[in-house]
Order: sequence, then C-alpha cells, then structure tokens
Amino acid sequence: MVNKPDSNKARLKRHARVRAKISGTATCPRLNVFRSAKHIYAQLIDDVNGVTLAAASSMDKEFEGFGGNKEAARKVGETLAKRALEKGLETVVFDRSGYIYHGRVKELAEGAREGGLKF
Repeated sequence: MVNKPDSNKARLKRHARVRAKISGTATCPRLNVFRSAKHIYAQLIDDVNGVTLAAASSMDKEFEGFGGNKEAARKVGETLAKRALEKGLETVVFDRSGYIYHGRVKELAEGAREGGLKF
C-alpha cells in the first residue's frame, strides 16, 4: 500500500508556522495569497482589527481570461496594488500562505511590486 503525503495539510502547517511570526496592521497590512487550480486570490488584511482592507482575484468582474496561469497572477497583483494605493497603503508584509515562492505566487508578488507596493 502506498501512503501519499497530504500536500495541503503540509502547506497549512507551514502557513500556521509563518502566521505565528508575521501579522498585519492598519498601516502595514498582510498581503495574503490563496491559489486554486483555476483561480488566484489576494487580499490585504489588518490582523489587529480583523478586517480586509483591499482584495483582488481572478474571479472579479473586470478580470478577463483564465485565472490559473502566471499572466493572471500578475494581473491580480497589479490590480491589488492599484486598489491599495487608492486607499493610501504602500507598505505591506507578504504572506505566501505556505506556498513555494515560485510560479504564480512569485508572479503575483512581482505584479504587486510593479503596481507600487513595497515589501
């Protein structure tokens, strides 16, 4: 019998370990990333007050195209940066949620940096 490790369970353990160390505030929110097979989501979270300050995803109405590739991730990052700058947020803490900083997560981060966010 083959025992395949549960990769999402391992990711959630990594995410919990990172979340114990980083936290977002109203002036420097946490940029949280979630990726599924078909879409990618990002939001800026103020952990002190427990509120989402800005969000963007490939499910938004103004988003066009397939949401599960690197181009989509970059567009989501740029959209989130634009929405954050409109609210006066420039500095963030990046939370990759246990995902490897590679592929779509990296593209989203680079898109957010191109849009004007600093992290």
